[in-house]
Amino acid sequence: MRLALSVVFSSVAGYLLGVETVSWTTLILLAIGGYLMVGASNAFNQVIERDLDKLMDRTKNRPVPSGRMSVNTALAIATLFTIAGITVLYVINPQTAMFGAISIFFYVSLYTPLKTKTPLSVFVGAIPGAIPFMLGWVAATNDFGIEPGTLFMVQFFWQFPHFWAIGWFLFDDYKKGGFFMLPTGKRDKGTATQVVIYTLWTVVTSIVPVFGVTGRLYLTPVSGVIILILGLVLLRSAIRLYKNRDAKTAKQLMLMSVLYITLLQIIYVADKFIRVWI
Repeated sequence: MRLALSVVFSSVAGYLLGVETVSWTTLILLAIGGYLMVGASNAFNQVIERDLDKLMDRTKNRPVPSGRMSVNTALAIATLFTIAGITVLYVINPQTAMFGAISIFFYVSLYTPLKTKTPLSVFVGAIPGAIPFMLGWVAATNDFGIEPGTLFMVQFFWQFPHFWAIGWFLFDDYKKGGFFMLPTGKRDKGTATQVVIYTLWTVVTSIVPVFGVTGRLYLTPVSGVIILILGLVLLRSAIRLYKNRDAKTAKQLMLMSVLYITLLQIIYVADKFIRVWI
């Protein structure tokens, strides 16, 4: 539920950034379509990983691995949600439906099977994970350009410190299921270094709209400074993980990353509408 709501939140933020006149019908369709797409991906994921989910404390009580729901029922739900989700997004416009379908394909067909084979799965998984923010802009404009591309890159880079932090403090649990989530496969200096590097890239990408090089996606210097300050706080959390290299610090980084992306999206949207009102 939390994942689905975060996807809907990102999609709505992207829509509000791209739209000139808000259509509540489109906004509701986007929220429903996004929710269905996440539900479909999660259902397919539970079917594919049901035997591995049984081995991990964080997933053993999910409906399919716990036996509360049959595989056939889960597949039926996944299929129904996929068809319904793509249909709802298609009503908005074909490009939105296309990106929604791409998101499910990457998550289910590429990211999920790669999780037990290579740490590069996180890079693959970052693609569908970065789509919701840009999906909202595409829903608003029926166009893909520098603006939704920038939104995609912000959320793409953000996912590395976020998911590597999760992979760090849940390392032992992931190990039970045979999942390779950290870039070096270990909670070591190499992984911590990459966390810092990708956190830095996240902060840099987040303030690019300030410089007026991203088309209609623009951020005022005041909002840029606020986001930069938030980014420096996030970077400090990443550096603390580099120094401490423990589960507690990794969990703090994960929580800070969630706060960062949420506040960033709120600031982006608030900045646009304050400029319009002024």
